[in-house]
Amino acid sequence: MLVSGAVWLLLSHVAAHSLAQRNFSSMLEQQANRTMELSEWEQRWQQHRTGFHQLEVHKRESPGSDGRPLCLTRLRLADLGHSVVGVEISEMAIRQFFQENNLTYNEESVPSIPGAKLFQNTEKSISLYQCDLFSFSSSVAGQFGAIWDRGSLVAINPKDRDRYAALILSLMAADCRYLLDTFLYNPDLYEGPPFFVPDEQVLGLFGSSCTVELLQSEEALNDKWRNWGLDSMIENVHLITLKAPK
Repeated sequence: MLVSGAVWLLLSHVAAHSLAQRNFSSMLEQQANRTMELSEWEQRWQQHRTGFHQLEVHKRESPGSDGRPLCLTRLRLADLGHSVVGVEISEMAIRQFFQENNLTYNEESVPSIPGAKLFQNTEKSISLYQCDLFSFSSSVAGQFGAIWDRGSLVAINPKDRDRYAALILSLMAADCRYLLDTFLYNPDLYEGPPFFVPDEQVLGLFGSSCTVELLQSEEALNDKWRNWGLDSMIENVHLITLKAPK
């Protein structure tokens, strides 16, 4: 999720100890060739296999400097006066968002992205682009003051992470605060998604141009993860900000 006006982009047991003992390169290799086609994500929505979709607010720390919990939905952020931009491949997911929140919306094509659609509420404070994320760019909607990444990097095919990081960096305004949610678990036990993304890789993707701060790390194991064969699921939240130019 992208927020401007601020704009924001809406856009794991192995125990933690045993994870630290392992070679992260070898762990990443377990999922290196795992690929999810865009059509598979569409199919998940159509079949209601959307365990990643939460009806309640996701409670994580705010990208704001006061450290208050981020208990804000896209709708709540818009109510606070922010302009909210989202990028989603599933048209069903976008329509469902507006319908669940009883919002009147308009849709139109996006000339700069063939086949893409833009869905906006009447006030135009919420703009959701239905397209491949890699077709989106700052030329479409500008740069953003904040980015909330829950379920995006961890869903991108592992081979595309460098490309993904480059896109995110191009969307960040100079004062942007990028909040990134990642998972640590034993990839021998589950092939993903969500995919295993170690802190070392987060630093590798963003550390050269950004300051990366680990805000929160907690055990998030629940029955869903256990049913997938996991005995631990560590959820990490990182705050990523651009370094000042030298």
